[in-house]
Amino acid sequence: MSAKNLDKQGRWRSVNVSFRVSPEEDQLLETFVKLSGMTKQDYITSRLLCKDVVVQGNPRVYKALRDKFEEVLAELKRIEKGGDVPPELLETIEFMAVIMNGMKEDTNEF
Repeated sequence: MSAKNLDKQGRWRSVNVSFRVSPEEDQLLETFVKLSGMTKQDYITSRLLCKDVVVQGNPRVYKALRDKFEEVLAELKRIEKGGDVPPELLETIEFMAVIMNGMKEDTNEF
């Protein structure tokens, strides 16, 4: 049994929830967690409870976005030469577009 943790709302998190995912799902989940800037626990909990995932810009998020954009660009160049588009790549691009649109809205407020 794991140790109890106190969350931001003052609730004790003492219940463990676990599940299995495929290697592809794990890789996609890791990508989304990195791009969100949240902890994996907070990201999964937010998604499971249908809450919005609010990406807070910080150096770690910007670095993850930069690195992922480089990977996506390399993959798109490969696809341009006649390869298939993996569904995971499309999901990653869609998530990155949502993040970038949110950043665009934030800069318009100032």
